[in-house]
Amino acid sequence: MPTSSPDDLPGFRWAPWFVIAFVALLPTVGPAELVLSVGALAAMGLLLVQRFRGGTELLSREAWALSTALFFCYWLPQLFSAFDALDSARTWKGVATDLRYLPFLWLVAMAMAHPRGRRIVGIGLGAIVLAWCLDALIEGATGLGLSHTLERIKIALAQLQGRPPPLIAPPADRLTGIFGADNLKLGLIVCSLSPFALEWLRARAGALGWLAGAVLVGCVVLLAGARAAWLGFALVLLVSGWRALRSKAQLAAVLGIGVAVAVAGFAWSPQFRARIERSVAVAQGDADTASSGRMSLWRTAGAMALSHPVNGVGVRSFRNAYHSYAAPGDFFVSKGETALHAHQIVLEVLTETGAIGVLLWLMGAVLAWRAWRWATPAARERARVPALALGVTVFPFNTHLAFYSNFWGGVFLLLLALFAGALLAGDEDGRAPAG
Repeated sequence: MPTSSPDDLPGFRWAPWFVIAFVALLPTVGPAELVLSVGALAAMGLLLVQRFRGGTELLSREAWALSTALFFCYWLPQLFSAFDALDSARTWKGVATDLRYLPFLWLVAMAMAHPRGRRIVGIGLGAIVLAWCLDALIEGATGLGLSHTLERIKIALAQLQGRPPPLIAPPADRLTGIFGADNLKLGLIVCSLSPFALEWLRARAGALGWLAGAVLVGCVVLLAGARAAWLGFALVLLVSGWRALRSKAQLAAVLGIGVAVAVAGFAWSPQFRARIERSVAVAQGDADTASSGRMSLWRTAGAMALSHPVNGVGVRSFRNAYHSYAAPGDFFVSKGETALHAHQIVLEVLTETGAIGVLLWLMGAVLAWRAWRWATPAARERARVPALALGVTVFPFNTHLAFYSNFWGGVFLLLLALFAGALLAGDEDGRAPAG
């Protein structure tokens, strides 16, 4: 039976920092992918050296089994969809490259296997979200922020290499923060990771800390303009506020602050006001305009799913099939455009991976739920924050980014592994059970 202390094992020392580096670099895409790949290779090496010699200090058998099973519930639909995919080259490439996510999930679960690692990850992710929010508000007020710094760095690197400078996107009609005007993901990613920030502030400053964080993050989510993030963050406030706020007065304060922030945003932000007015258009019968074309998109997705019921059109082949199934007067086709994905988790899985994919995703949901049901109260407590972040991210009655894309797929699998690693970390002092 191994007797080494967790702090003596390399994985416990640096795995949490890989997780933080991956999230911190998400706005840069390329470096984040590099960190993911390096982390996956490092995890494979560690597990080959340590786990497969009989030790389980790095990762408990239960966490290893759940993270592996959840990965295959995600990856196997992709594999089955590839055999007759409309864009077979793109789908098969995804099937091959996404295998790196499996050891990455092990690495993330490894980071959550010890109290020190969970503490580093929780504080690190919370601090990243708050830093992004502060930067976004500063940029909204002054026009300057980290995204401009990144743009200048890219221009300088291009000049040093003798390449033409990269094109700079024109300002967006919403708050974009560090992600930049050509990457409108700020609201959604802040919403998904906000439970870490709110929990960190609650742990440090109680209800007042939670309230301050809710206002800060809420302002950014509202001004970032993604209505899916508005709904998601409302769910975060509902669930986390139930724990943080203990009195009717505090609940009333949250409602009052929320109304005040929304009114202020409507009064002082033309972009926020335009999003509200577009949403109100639903009551006037213009659902396609109000939903940014979602009604046309989902009608087309339904027709696509009916034509490919078994294994779908192929992961990431939605764009290739769209024009073939779009009805006359379709919102996107009438503009000479195409939709890249279904913008809804159930429809994405159904259209791109068919009934096979739906069954495998449901199997993954059942596995995660059963693990939660049978876990001890202490295990549920340490997995509560990643469970909330994961639940908000996959909430089916909302719109979504593409779960089979590099960006959102990476975020989703990260949350899966954080959940599995925290829930099944091992015995109550955080060490995985030996032998």
